[in-house]
Amino acid sequence: MTVSERATRAATQTVTSADTHPLVASAQQYANAVLLPTALETDRLGVTHERIAEFSDLQLLNHLAPAEFGGAALDRCGDRLLHEVLAGACLNTWLVWAQHAPVVGRLADAHAGGTELPSIGYEILRGRLLTGAAISDVRRYPDHFIAATRESAGWTFSGTVSWVSGWGLNTVLMVAAVESSTRTVVTALVPISARIRSADLELSAVAGSRTERVTLSEVFVPQENVISKVPLSQYRTSDLSTASDARPHHFGLAERVLGELEQAHPFSREVADLWRPRIAQLRADAYALSDAAKGTGNERHRIDERLAAKVAMGEALVTLTHALVIARAGRGIVRDNTAQLYARAALFVLVQGQTAEVRDAQLSHLAQ
Repeated sequence: MTVSERATRAATQTVTSADTHPLVASAQQYANAVLLPTALETDRLGVTHERIAEFSDLQLLNHLAPAEFGGAALDRCGDRLLHEVLAGACLNTWLVWAQHAPVVGRLADAHAGGTELPSIGYEILRGRLLTGAAISDVRRYPDHFIAATRESAGWTFSGTVSWVSGWGLNTVLMVAAVESSTRTVVTALVPISARIRSADLELSAVAGSRTERVTLSEVFVPQENVISKVPLSQYRTSDLSTASDARPHHFGLAERVLGELEQAHPFSREVADLWRPRIAQLRADAYALSDAAKGTGNERHRIDERLAAKVAMGEALVTLTHALVIARAGRGIVRDNTAQLYARAALFVLVQGQTAEVRDAQLSHLAQ
């Protein structure tokens, strides 16, 4: 299949899926009418409680839940489109939501497997609560991690989470902690309490995502709140698989920048025309590689190719956002210019979900 054919197929799939699933279509309308026009303001002032309430009204807080809890029955393609739409309109809002959405998916899988969830888990499935994710520090074990200590009726979690997005909006965290003696990762729902405190990170990108460093001080977690216990090696394999893929928000951001390049300058339109089929090919390849890995059940399936696609997509985003900065520049770039917003977002994407393997692949590519 040629590049142009891949691009046409990707565009056709996007339009068809958005048209046929009402949730994606309503999210697109909301993104155009609300998220995009306020993206710069959100970056400055932060995602609001009102915005989360709007997401709840749109059923975006439990779209991955089973139908019995009001879920949207969205397939893998539709879920990807939803991420593309929201990330392309406002990456800050997307990041808060993207920490929550997979938690709903994990709870839905656990429920489908017969696991009895705690009451707070069912509230999340019904879309009534926003969760935060505190899981990435397992990557840094044993240098930095949340420690899990077994108690008679549950666990005690202690340590500092490097970052949690949506702080002040979420009422519960999904925390991944490590029991060192058995090298087991214990993942649990942890309601936010006085024993959980935050510190501002002063981020230069996605500053509106309300991302803070969070410390858990001997927080008791009842056994009923534990969602899973898996060996550390198994957890890391799964994490590597997730982190090694170019993901929908990359392509949503790219589509937004391409659209603005088409309007910014006659020569920048040529840049957009050149890069649009390249992005479409990267999108098609990345999704196909990810689907193949899921289909085989081997999370390391074609991992080098997946890493290469992610590296290429990160490089593409940096190039495209630099082109928009050049096209918009006069004597400076002011705060109400989206070019600076997208350029900072592209740099954030380079380090987001960066495992050691991802970092090595990025640096090796630059050293060639």
